[in-house]
Amino acid sequence: MTSPPDAPGEATRPVAPRPRRVVPLWGWLLVVVVIWWVASRIGDGRAVLYLPGQETTDFHDRFTDLKADLIAGRDTNVLMQVVGAVSDAFNGVVEQLQGLVSTPDLPRPVPQIGWLGVLGIAGWVSLAIAGWRHALGTMASLAAVGLLGYWVDGMDTLIITFFSVAVSLALGLPLAVWMGTSRRVNAVVTPVLDVLQTFPAFVYLAPMALFFSLGPAIAVAVTVLYALPPAVRISAHALRSVSETTIEATTSLGQTGWQRLIKVQLPMARPSIIVGVNQTMMAALSISVIAGFVNGPGLGKPVLRALTAGSNQVGVAFVAGASIVLIAIMLDRVTTAASERTELVARGGGGNRRTQRIVLAVAGAAALVSVYVSRTYFSFAEFPDTEVGPEVADAVQSATDWTTSNFSGLTTGIQESVTTVFINPLQDLVAGSPWFVTGLALLVLSQLLAGWRGALISAVCLSGIYATDLWYDAMVTLTSVLVATLFVMVVAVVLGVWMARRRLVDRLLRPLLDAGQVMPSFVYLIPVLALFGPGRFTAIVAAFIYAVPVATKLVADGVRQVSETTVEAATAAGSTPWQLITKVQLPMARGHLVLAANQGLLFVLAMVVIGGLVGGGALGYDSVLGFSRGEFFGKGVSAGIAIVLLGIMVDRVARGAAERDRSAPGLLVRLRTRTPAHHLS
Repeated sequence: MTSPPDAPGEATRPVAPRPRRVVPLWGWLLVVVVIWWVASRIGDGRAVLYLPGQETTDFHDRFTDLKADLIAGRDTNVLMQVVGAVSDAFNGVVEQLQGLVSTPDLPRPVPQIGWLGVLGIAGWVSLAIAGWRHALGTMASLAAVGLLGYWVDGMDTLIITFFSVAVSLALGLPLAVWMGTSRRVNAVVTPVLDVLQTFPAFVYLAPMALFFSLGPAIAVAVTVLYALPPAVRISAHALRSVSETTIEATTSLGQTGWQRLIKVQLPMARPSIIVGVNQTMMAALSISVIAGFVNGPGLGKPVLRALTAGSNQVGVAFVAGASIVLIAIMLDRVTTAASERTELVARGGGGNRRTQRIVLAVAGAAALVSVYVSRTYFSFAEFPDTEVGPEVADAVQSATDWTTSNFSGLTTGIQESVTTVFINPLQDLVAGSPWFVTGLALLVLSQLLAGWRGALISAVCLSGIYATDLWYDAMVTLTSVLVATLFVMVVAVVLGVWMARRRLVDRLLRPLLDAGQVMPSFVYLIPVLALFGPGRFTAIVAAFIYAVPVATKLVADGVRQVSETTVEAATAAGSTPWQLITKVQLPMARGHLVLAANQGLLFVLAMVVIGGLVGGGALGYDSVLGFSRGEFFGKGVSAGIAIVLLGIMVDRVARGAAERDRSAPGLLVRLRTRTPAHHLS
């Protein structure tokens, strides 16, 4: 390539070519892995820092003793008194709401508002914010939950979700306004939100258990802590995105900062803020289900009981999981439609306002009548028992038993093949090598992929993992994460390229992928447990299914954004479809591919940890053990710390690799502000 001459007839000067690596990046990575493997053979399983599941160390016992001291000093410790007051307030609000819509409000033998009244109110609210189609969908979804036999648990889940979202927004929106109007505050708070969104949902249970007793209060506290980051991040991003020209115009007109915020910035950012409410609500629903593990009310309890009871409860788990999915889809669709409708109204659309008011008034009157009827007649207050749920559970159980008996050879073959070919060799390398060999290898790989900053972060995280005395379990968990992520990326690339090149395929698959992203992670364990039974492989497969949707959509969007001119030029040059994909589209979508791997890693890590409930082992097992048995609480907390450090390490290395691509930084910002937070866990 040459530069244009400065004047006619002047000789062109060649531009100095960029220096090229003598050995490509993949070559250096291969060299490190080979050296690592040789060192692991020499080490032969020594210095792996293995700690049996029933053993603890002094580091673990410190947390157990700390919990005991906090409980013993509850009456004198100021912090515990404040937490106790907050806990009592949370419990009181939840109990009042339960007496309103889900449980008997003694001495009244039924709730204050029965199921018919709840349907009427829910339908009217959905009609007001999202339209009549979503109103019908809302009432149908709630009625289906009742028919499946989980009306009370479903209402309790919604109570925890809505109350937690209200608290999250009350705390998060003022902070978002502060971030959106102050660059200094934004620079300080953003890294904290990044770290919080890296945490797997399960990890939030451990620190909260130090302060809150089991029950509704800890469920609300954990949910608020988990759902707060998306509320703050997206709302702050919406405020910062308001046009600078508009801000300057309002300032020139003499508006004060408060007037500008109330009359300009917040109204213009309203659609994006509602998107933030959507993400906060989905995050709250996801963690409120997991909070069933700490005796939080709702649908998490029956799912947890069924999962921990073994594969013979798959039918029951499926019905409870289906109820969770119905609620999740309902909340997602209503809040998404509310965001779209708000933006439409802001642009001057939205239909005839007078007709809408009349329809809302009539629907409101019908809702009031339904509330009155549900308070007057007990048959409309307590959802009637039906056989739908048990029949569905029996049918699913029968199908499961038939599948396992007829396809056990196939499922066992798949399980043994993947375990023998991928999992065991990689685990022997990562976890079976001497700890210092694995640590050094991971540091070198981090430097090659993400530079010295990535290596420094990895060094800090690996040092922290070593300090938790759970090095071996952390490396086993990392092995599962890497195996699952490998399969996620293979499938994501195949499906993503197919979607990008075929519009019909995109229209068919994208709704399924959207629905897959809505489902709480708990739900994915149910079908996989039915097919493969409890064990490490089950956790890996569930993690694979959980992470595929987001990775596939990122790949598809990246390939689709490749310039049409470039594609046409390559086609005109005689490139075959395979050459076009491998030589043009995938290389030019490299930033999206790396980010897909980043998100796949985080999704997989969150799910592999939850897989400890079904025999996944390693850090997931340590976490479950810490919650289920008080004497191992410290080990559970240590496992949570190791999980967080592992998540930060893989996230920062993957992001560092992505930022080396020119297209990645802006995409990272958009991804962090648009991806549902319960999938970034």
